[in-house]
Amino acid sequence: MRLFAFAVSALIAFTIPGHAVERDGFQWSARGAPLSVLRGFHWKGRLAAGQLIEIKGVNGEIHAEGTSGADVEIIAHKVARHGDPGSVGVQLVESAAGVTVCTVYPAHAGRDACLPGQHGRSAAGNNDVRIDFTVRVPAGVRFVGRTVNGGITATAIRADTEAYTVNGPIRLSTSGAAQARTVNGSIVAALGNAFWSKTREFSTVNGAIELSLPPAISADIRATTVNGGISTDFPLTAHSGIIGRRVSATLGSGGRQLKLTTVNGSIRLHQKT
Repeated sequence: MRLFAFAVSALIAFTIPGHAVERDGFQWSARGAPLSVLRGFHWKGRLAAGQLIEIKGVNGEIHAEGTSGADVEIIAHKVARHGDPGSVGVQLVESAAGVTVCTVYPAHAGRDACLPGQHGRSAAGNNDVRIDFTVRVPAGVRFVGRTVNGGITATAIRADTEAYTVNGPIRLSTSGAAQARTVNGSIVAALGNAFWSKTREFSTVNGAIELSLPPAISADIRATTVNGGISTDFPLTAHSGIIGRRVSATLGSGGRQLKLTTVNGSIRLHQKT
């Protein structure tokens, strides 16, 4: 894997927690309350088709979009009202799978805070510094976004896509397959690939799920809600009928597993036009 990277405006402290702190960019709001704004983390790198770009935030939004270019591009924007922006960093880790970029708070800096997948940990504690990420994703590069407090959008991605948050909505559109999970927020997703191997899951607790699939898809579906309805414009072959707000059915010839779960919200499954 060949990669290249650069940091704009020499804000090296922005990427390496614990080093010199860049204090430029301090601004004031219209009401006079301090608002610390620090811009400057900007990375470009080239990944092979099938490799992964993964963003792991804590507080902040993640916005990913497909690009016609050949390079992955990541821009991070740091904002705080009370905390020290210089105490929170962005760490980049390369692996055989691709590249993982993490927000790292002081309590976990230097303790394997940034690791690929579900490994590693970084919690904000009482630190109110937020880092928002913008990511441009070339065709063929897989995208995974993870955060805790913030929404995730990934639009016009041309490879498999995953999104996970706790407090925030998720909106995805991809020519590949996808899955998503949140706790407090709705999920809207459009998949272009009708073929996948492992089970695909879309789940929330407080929010609706709206999923668009290719007309020719074949899958076994399990959809469950407690306070909401389930609707679809696909012709379904029910295994055990519709029981309350739970559906177990087959699309086409079945075979692929698709699981949709919410507690407080409706589930809508429809064909892409």
